[in-house]
Amino acid sequence: MLSQLSQSVRQYLIVTGNYWCFTLTDGALRMLVVLYFYGLGYGALEIALLFVFYEAFGVVTNLLGGWLGAKWGLNRTMNIGLGMQILALSMLLVPDSWLTVIWVMAAQALSGIAKDLNKMSAKSSIKVLVPKGESGQLYQWVAVLTGSKNALKGIGFFIGGLLLTTVGFHQAILIMTLALGLIWAFSIWQLKEDLGKSTSKPKFSEIFSKSKEINILSAARMFLFGARDVWFVVALPVYLSSQFGWDHWTVGGFLALWVIGYGIVQSLAPHITGKRSKQVPGAKVVTLWALALTILPAGIAIGLQSSFYPQAILLGGLIVFGAVFAVNSSLHSYLIVQFASKDGVSMDVGFYYMANAMGRLIGTLFSGWIYQEYGLISCLWVSCAFLLFASLISLLLPKRNQEQASL
Repeated sequence: MLSQLSQSVRQYLIVTGNYWCFTLTDGALRMLVVLYFYGLGYGALEIALLFVFYEAFGVVTNLLGGWLGAKWGLNRTMNIGLGMQILALSMLLVPDSWLTVIWVMAAQALSGIAKDLNKMSAKSSIKVLVPKGESGQLYQWVAVLTGSKNALKGIGFFIGGLLLTTVGFHQAILIMTLALGLIWAFSIWQLKEDLGKSTSKPKFSEIFSKSKEINILSAARMFLFGARDVWFVVALPVYLSSQFGWDHWTVGGFLALWVIGYGIVQSLAPHITGKRSKQVPGAKVVTLWALALTILPAGIAIGLQSSFYPQAILLGGLIVFGAVFAVNSSLHSYLIVQFASKDGVSMDVGFYYMANAMGRLIGTLFSGWIYQEYGLISCLWVSCAFLLFASLISLLLPKRNQEQASL
């Protein structure tokens, strides 16, 4: 048993380290692309559109990736994701004259596929590695993986800006490509074969989940992430720049710190939601936290409409929103792994993150369009409506008894 646990811990550390390294390059790449095209004179909406394929391909990737993970093993889909990220980075090593919008969109599409393969594999692997019945341990491992990923993505923003300033765009891309290549080689060598591979041959027709609870949670997840991105992706950074006069570095630095703080809170979610009761959270807890989040964008919108210290209201509201959203996200991430079948877990997790990608895509598109036509306050009210839908959908989750667990 000790050797088995030791093996599980080793595999978990490899999966987590793999995911961390990928995330650093993902955050750095986004900042590099944003700053490069901003320097060329592109507007915020045009820059946001560079990432539409990044989000859109996530819908398909999570569905197909979940099926491939069950068919081939999660070690292979994770390593394929790393390899594709290396290829996406390599596409940006071409001369400046080749770096057109279409070319960068194609590279971002490839990076989006890589990211979702890597994330789906990492989240699914935990279900396989944690012993059955250890719900408390499962919740903590998922929270650490999810929270650390977002904190590192924020750090990646800083790394991208630092590399661009110190060595330039092409050298920065080259450094990340070579570093990720070493991680890829180590992962291929050390990650256990057939991790998460289904014992039966999964049918392609089974990529859509037949589990009621996973379908409900996926629908709630779609509205949850749509509610965040509908005002965070485009509307917020443009508003901070145009209304408060922040320069580009101030906006990028603040949002990077926000993402890091968001990730830290995600990691602490088990202590926030289950420490006292010694019980892992269920449907009731998810619904209550979603309702608490619903109030926040409405409050920020009302505060901005009153024009009473708008900067303090927006920034303070954003910090509180980030903390409460982080707990919501961590609860969802735990429940999908808990609900998923251990045999072929990646198919359930892949379907769920397909809904997540759909929510982010809808939020990204709406963020640019609604802000351009109606402004930030309208984006906040749409966010509030999305969160209300997420709360109502969460009420449909089964009220199953949760396993006692020491958190």
